[in-house]
Amino acid sequence: MNRIEAVNDFVVKFANVNGSGSASANELFAKAVLRMGVPVAPRNIFPSNIQGLPTWYEVRVTEAGWLGRRGGIDMMVAMNPQTWAQDLAEVEPGGYLFYDSTRPMPESAFRRDINVIAMPVTAICNATYEDPRQRTLFKNIMVLGALSVLMDIDPAVIEQLFGEQYRGKERLLESNVRALQSGRSFAKDHLQGIGLRVRRADKVGDRIFVEGNAAAALGCVYGGATVCAWYPITPSSSVAEAFEKYCQKFRVDPATGERNYAIVQAEDEIASIGMVTGAGWNGARAFTATSGPGVSLMTEFIGLAYFAEIPVTIINVQRGGPSTGMPTRTQQADLVSCAYASHGDTKHILLLPQDPGECFSMAADALDLADRLQTPVFLMTDLDIGMNQRLCEPFQWQAGREYDRGKVMTAEQLDAGKEFARYKDVDGDGIPWRTVPGTHASKGSYFTRGTTRNPQAQYSEAGPDYLYNVHRLLKKFDTAATLVPQPVVRAAARKSRLGVLYFGSTAPAMDEALTTLAGAGIHLDAMRLRAFPFPPSVAEFIANHDHVFVVEQNRDAQMRSMLINELDTDPAWLIKVLHYDGTPITARFITQAITEHVHALAVAPRREKISP
Repeated sequence: MNRIEAVNDFVVKFANVNGSGSASANELFAKAVLRMGVPVAPRNIFPSNIQGLPTWYEVRVTEAGWLGRRGGIDMMVAMNPQTWAQDLAEVEPGGYLFYDSTRPMPESAFRRDINVIAMPVTAICNATYEDPRQRTLFKNIMVLGALSVLMDIDPAVIEQLFGEQYRGKERLLESNVRALQSGRSFAKDHLQGIGLRVRRADKVGDRIFVEGNAAAALGCVYGGATVCAWYPITPSSSVAEAFEKYCQKFRVDPATGERNYAIVQAEDEIASIGMVTGAGWNGARAFTATSGPGVSLMTEFIGLAYFAEIPVTIINVQRGGPSTGMPTRTQQADLVSCAYASHGDTKHILLLPQDPGECFSMAADALDLADRLQTPVFLMTDLDIGMNQRLCEPFQWQAGREYDRGKVMTAEQLDAGKEFARYKDVDGDGIPWRTVPGTHASKGSYFTRGTTRNPQAQYSEAGPDYLYNVHRLLKKFDTAATLVPQPVVRAAARKSRLGVLYFGSTAPAMDEALTTLAGAGIHLDAMRLRAFPFPPSVAEFIANHDHVFVVEQNRDAQMRSMLINELDTDPAWLIKVLHYDGTPITARFITQAITEHVHALAVAPRREKISP
């Protein structure tokens, strides 16, 4: 039988039951490979309950550094009988199936084109331990031990990780090492070698391994946020939890113990956005973290903040929709709902990070932009970025960077006679001056409402006053296009009339797909979108190509719709590439989809492109 042979280039998937302690063991596998200098890209696929349902953990070992999902499984560690059939079906021909052979399986349960590795894990644990919980937990450590032998993973690295994990808990350390060695002994005595191996390398460098939610939370600390109001919702809850952890470390006065921050778990999403809006009006840098269903509930306050021009930052860790959707699956499903949140003519700023590094930097940028533009700003991450550990460059922070508070009028300016007209465009950028409540005893005060005002902030129902304000808000949105992170362009090796637009968590898989497509003779210029509103360079990119693929993870091609709506682009120029089953998009999916489209275009009649 053929078998897959690979060194530092394969995918292992662990199939377990939620609540069995598998998560920590699976993570140890990924970190052990990482400690050997080989990049990894793990994905945790978990249910929305606490325990009892299937869970998977996929680890891509990739010395080449491809951090997106590849597609296909080279080894399945099948520890859940309930998902046996679907787990078996995922294994590539010539791949490997590792399973618990305590209970005999009929020959018909296996595939003849894969290599089977049997280990009676349950039987070994039952013979070794009396405590039922230990029997469950140490199964996973024994499997890790066996895999370390089969794949040449240095056991000293794993034991070092144990030491870090159980520092001060030597009893737990000793028992885990014993279970690891038990698995290794069985593998040495009873199992034959396989074709998947880990070899020491030096490809990780100084990169860090971190979740996007933690990175965004730290970015909020560095960006000057002092208020967080939130309501728990998967997959964003850990943003607020991490923010609290970092505030306890960095925002407590060492001399007095005074806490220089406020974190409120509100009674619901509506209350949380109301608190954040109030804090923003009072001059604090404030944010909330939520997901799609939360945004649905927040829309009235978001509309208020837009029209009353109050700085608000919203971190949306997107999940599958519609309605409550798939809480523990990933999508880019909230683009339209966030970009146009509220019931009237509104347009909101969206920042689109590709990895935890940009979650950090863009979280800080969002707070600056919210103040500068006096408006809600969304940081649009998703579960794939937010709840999975990713390799990324170390976070950078410019020494001496100051917060951009925008046009905030001081008491001194008011006393000097500077005109304060809350909703007047005085600089041609659509951004008015504001004051923070309490700035002056008698000057510059105003009451914020989401109803029509004239430039002097006096209540008005006059049509011209309304037109002045909404047109000024559009001008401010145009200004935002010059301030948001600009797109990143990757030119093809050869001149091409085909382009591709992508954004966010699709980036790692897209990078690999572009290389694969080029190797097959399909060359595309690529542009990674980093924000909405779209700067002029996006329209230019589309105009310079006959066809442009738009890769995104939702059913309705929301980014494509926004491009058509905002840029008056002919829909025929923009070709959908859509992935929305809740799993992160793969390089193989992108490559196949674009290849099929390119072949179809090659035989289609050429149409003349008329620029708008």
